[in-house]
Amino acid sequence: MSASVQGPSEDALAHSARLRALIHAQIAEAGGAIPFWKFMELALYAPGLGYYSAGAAKFGAAGDFVTAPELGALFAECIAEAFAPVLREIGSDAQFLEIGGGSGAFAGDALSHLAALDAAPARYAILEPSADLRERQRAHLQQRLPAALFARVEWLDGPMPGDWQGVLFANEVVDALPTPRFVIGEGEVYEEYVTRDGDGFGRTLHPADALLGAAVRHVERQRGAPLPDGYRSELLPQLPYWVQAVAGGLTRGAMLFVDYGYARREFYRDDRDAGTLRAFHRHQVSGDVFALPGLQDLTASVDFTALAEAGTHAGFDFAGYCNQTSLLLGNRLEQRLAAHEALAADEAARYALRQQAKRLTLPGEMGEAFQAIGFAKDVDFDYAFLIGDMSHRL
Repeated sequence: MSASVQGPSEDALAHSARLRALIHAQIAEAGGAIPFWKFMELALYAPGLGYYSAGAAKFGAAGDFVTAPELGALFAECIAEAFAPVLREIGSDAQFLEIGGGSGAFAGDALSHLAALDAAPARYAILEPSADLRERQRAHLQQRLPAALFARVEWLDGPMPGDWQGVLFANEVVDALPTPRFVIGEGEVYEEYVTRDGDGFGRTLHPADALLGAAVRHVERQRGAPLPDGYRSELLPQLPYWVQAVAGGLTRGAMLFVDYGYARREFYRDDRDAGTLRAFHRHQVSGDVFALPGLQDLTASVDFTALAEAGTHAGFDFAGYCNQTSLLLGNRLEQRLAAHEALAADEAARYALRQQAKRLTLPGEMGEAFQAIGFAKDVDFDYAFLIGDMSHRL
């Protein structure tokens, strides 16, 4: 670790100790072990203590990781370009639902550009479980947007109520869903549980329930071979139910998910036998997911084949699948970059814009690791995936 990276403060360590005690109590109440997904849920979302529920900075240079919207406006403007035709086609009742609003940067840039494209939704709803992040988003958007546009923003505790038409967007959300972990032992499927080990945590295995076991066998059938003994990974059998829940009564419109991950055959390769779970703290990646509960993000890569199955099972048509580079280039990244460069104050500002575009698109940055998948219902959304479609990999 770099010498410039400071360790957690005493207050932060005390906060982590309180969450650790809460998880230990949950383990004791459960008879000595809880499923890993439950540990992850508590570590990330326990009220007032979980990573996303407490007040520490998460996004940007001062936080633990940088998301695409934090780099600048280009990402959000390209997503707005992708959604604008759908919103205009639906008309004055069109609504926009963002799942997990981050710092509010995406909403501010996307809404501003949609207004410029004459495609501003009647309502921009943010489904955000964290009260702390809601307040950060509210403060940012109130400062960023004209009053009339800010008045269209609201925050939800759950899916859109009733039937609705419009678009749904989620950037780096599925990777943070609390995920079960499984292990193959002598051909059988086991689920990883978390125990107390002194002041920390340990692992144990329980026979997988019917839902997880069936999901693992489904993966094996698609692979064309059983997973080898000792293979450990993550799997979200509840993903179809989650997609149905967040889409709610979306009767007409489009959905777009952007995240890091792989198509299923790549995700469950024989040599990826330790899974994809990892932790982020101060821009450092760690395999110790039990360290510093509440102070580090926990994340697992997305199985995009599972996401494709979930979207179509929810009643949507599959629209396309590509990497982030192709998504942005196919939705006017070059034109948006040129427009910002033309307004830039000096060469340093133009250089910063070009660096932003590079981070979004280069293979060694976000361009290939992040992928996008889209769905539609009674609208055309295939045009958003005209460049670099990778549907054949699913």
